[in-house]
Amino acid sequence: MSDDHGRENAEWQHFVTQHGITVEVLNTRPDITTTAALTRLHEALDLIDAHQPWRLRHLARDVRAIRVERFACRGAFIPDERVIITELTFLARRDISAAPVASSILHEGVHARVHAMGVARVGRDSAREERLCRRAELAFGYALPAELGAPVIERALASLSLADHDVAPTVDWREAVRRQEAVDRAATRVT
Repeated sequence: MSDDHGRENAEWQHFVTQHGITVEVLNTRPDITTTAALTRLHEALDLIDAHQPWRLRHLARDVRAIRVERFACRGAFIPDERVIITELTFLARRDISAAPVASSILHEGVHARVHAMGVARVGRDSAREERLCRRAELAFGYALPAELGAPVIERALASLSLADHDVAPTVDWREAVRRQEAVDRAATRVT
């Protein structure tokens, strides 16, 4: 397992969306085009802008950038960098609409908002914060047309029904990265 998760052969590319948020892309997957990932990200940001524009304005204030890269989960907020990560292969999926992508971005945007409000990370009630994020996803799902919102609503409601230790689980990041790298090797294997 490499410490840089395949970054040694990739270059950062910087883009700015029409929504004024800097987007950083690190594409380490030759089977995924950067253009396709950026198109899906743009579709997701358009959905947010159309149905909950105030959340997009908060996002633009609360984060320095959205980073698209291979990551061990679909989204994350990196407080020290004020960056939201949106996972590359999640953006590349075409079996889902842009709504779950937008919902994930909104979720991480709530983490960014909590951070921007000065809530200390140490001692923070992570289950309570996760539920706050899921309630934002739920509200977004209800704001969408029914067909687009249904999977967002379903996922948010399922998560909100979990116990504290399940709604905000402790993640073994080394194991998550190991699994991610195995998937990447299989997806990019030349036969």
